[in-house]
Amino acid sequence: MRQSNSVSQVAKAEAFRRLHAGKEAFVVPNPWDLGTARLLEKLGFNALATTSLGLACSHGLQDNLVPQNIVLQHLAEIAKGTQLPVTADLGNGFGDSPETVSRTIVLAAAAGVVGGSIEDSTGRDEEPIYPVDFAAERIHAAAVTARDLSFPFTLTARAENYMVGRINLADTIRRLQAYQEAGADVLYAPGLRSSEEIGEVVRSLNRPVNVLIGLEGATLSVKDLDALGVRRISVGGSLAKAAMGEFLRAATELRDHGTTTYQMRAVTSEQIKDFFGKEDP
Repeated sequence: MRQSNSVSQVAKAEAFRRLHAGKEAFVVPNPWDLGTARLLEKLGFNALATTSLGLACSHGLQDNLVPQNIVLQHLAEIAKGTQLPVTADLGNGFGDSPETVSRTIVLAAAAGVVGGSIEDSTGRDEEPIYPVDFAAERIHAAAVTARDLSFPFTLTARAENYMVGRINLADTIRRLQAYQEAGADVLYAPGLRSSEEIGEVVRSLNRPVNVLIGLEGATLSVKDLDALGVRRISVGGSLAKAAMGEFLRAATELRDHGTTTYQMRAVTSEQIKDFFGKEDP
């Protein structure tokens, strides 16, 4: 695998911090393997974020069911294989306790990423979201650990209300404010769709806000979100789902009709050579 040793982890971390301090919103797209990470780098994006959904799909699993050791291997491959800063989707930190979350931050940093997100979702149907005080304690543990690293790790705290069907803006803002006080560098509530909701969240916080685009029914553009004061924009698993959709359409055509008109939409072999260059695999 090509290594990107020309850019140190410290340099990547500092570059990632500068993006958050800029005057305009920036997009941090979500690759799901090394090939898509390099394609996004080639296209000129300035940072990358991993996606738990995309990784799970590549392993034939449902979201959030990929074992921690596989996730860490994935992080190392992406971080070492590109020259861009990478922030990691770390789910709920792979466990309930603040100590477990803290250990996850250490392991993610050792894998080479320069940031990561911790969500307040438990993964349990009967109690899908941690109580806010305990959730903030988990973020505080992550923040303390991040501050002890040898580089500026960017910690993102996620409020998952909207992703589990708890459409409660007031509680979401209360949670994000608690996570801000607990030491998070970036705040994130995936599932927000309207300009009114997003604007209120941005105004309620004094740290950079990440917003997820690419959700069904969401129509706001990067330009729209920038105007609302959003600092970082991610697409979650939507690129992976788009790729899977095209794969399924092509495979279904082959099965049902025995034709390959999908080739008209495919990249060429020459384009692939141009994308990936001549580096040894």
